[in-house]
Amino acid sequence: MTALDLAGKRVLVLGLGISGRSAARFCAERGAEVVAADERRPEALGDLAAVEAVATLVLGRTLPDAASFDLVVPSPGVPASRYERTARRVWGDVELAWRALSVPIVAVTGTNGKSTTTRLVEFLLRAAGLRAEAAGNIGAAALDLVGRPLDVAVLEVSSFQLETTEGFRPKVAVILNLTPDHLDRHGSFERYVAAKARILANLGPGDTAVLSADDAPTRALASSVRGHVTWFSQREAVSPGACLDAGAIVLRDGGHAIRVPLEGFALPGLHNRENLMAALLAVQAAGANTARAARALPDFRGLPHRTEVVRQRGGVTWVNDSKGTNVGAALRSLESFDRPIVWIGGGKDKDLDFRPLAPALKERARAAILIGEATPRLATALTGSVALHEAGDLDRAVALAAALARPGDVVLLSPACASFDQFTSYAHRGERFRVAVEALPEVSPA
Repeated sequence: MTALDLAGKRVLVLGLGISGRSAARFCAERGAEVVAADERRPEALGDLAAVEAVATLVLGRTLPDAASFDLVVPSPGVPASRYERTARRVWGDVELAWRALSVPIVAVTGTNGKSTTTRLVEFLLRAAGLRAEAAGNIGAAALDLVGRPLDVAVLEVSSFQLETTEGFRPKVAVILNLTPDHLDRHGSFERYVAAKARILANLGPGDTAVLSADDAPTRALASSVRGHVTWFSQREAVSPGACLDAGAIVLRDGGHAIRVPLEGFALPGLHNRENLMAALLAVQAAGANTARAARALPDFRGLPHRTEVVRQRGGVTWVNDSKGTNVGAALRSLESFDRPIVWIGGGKDKDLDFRPLAPALKERARAAILIGEATPRLATALTGSVALHEAGDLDRAVALAAALARPGDVVLLSPACASFDQFTSYAHRGERFRVAVEALPEVSPA
């Protein structure tokens, strides 16, 4: 069975978020008999009319047994334990999209930086004159790209989405970095890495893997790649690959080199230089005119909730990095600033080791303000490293940060935790932070 051979097949779609709804419509349009199930009650799911028109809905009760279906299409939020024991075949929406798209795919994964890099690839491809559109874990469903007038599809793919791939073979596969995340779902770092490595599993001659030379877990995956490998590094010259050199990125492949000046590139931090190196290599591997694309870099603006400056107040810079939902992301954000930091962290615990935050906070932070359910574990891990304050919720944390910060400081929300204890998403948390910061009264620098 292929994605275009679904006629008469019984398909079970699990979860009715963005990807589940698109999968139900996609399969029904190709002649499948679709059952779409979600354990949430209908009132929690919003308008389901478009799905109800093409599928039988099973809502607010136990998910159907996968054994009676030809294909199960799980949403990323549905763990494999809910279907893998009895399912005959499992394809997520990324697998379906790959089988249906007729254009090359650039796929981006990693623990941190996926969305920024994905948007950079999309932006640079367009600047080079190609029709490119990004989807996947970044917002729009991967299947929404099927049938669009495109030259290249750009997909951000998460570990959850990669778990449900089988033949998925992008033209260019990017792995940015691998640090512990989602251990509450995967069970161990090794299993998390194995899920991410599925982006490389089906590469062959003519395909390219873009990998970090500086990140040991990512570098170790190169030996399994059957296609071409190109590297990016902020520490050393690499070829083929990209490195930093005197205010520029240099792309090298044998004796050929392209120099991309960083003047005008607005995103702060070395981690965003890494994201840009990976994006440029991906664009090059996709066959675009990299030099032409790079000339547009000054026009690129970062995404919301990612080291985003929301206000200057009384000499204090307030930065929203709500997307920093794991320890690695928070560390990269902390390293982006050379001024004293008042750090706001905490939220829903993902069973991560918070101890690596302690030396970074000791070196860079004036104070740490803790919120949410992870507060006790964070406090234990950080004791002795920095002055700790427990605020409970974000509004109180903002008020406390305003009292603690001094002119020249940065107040940084980079929580190292998920948002789901007090918010519906990292974006919801970031918007609440923005509103609270903007509501603070004006002050003059001392």
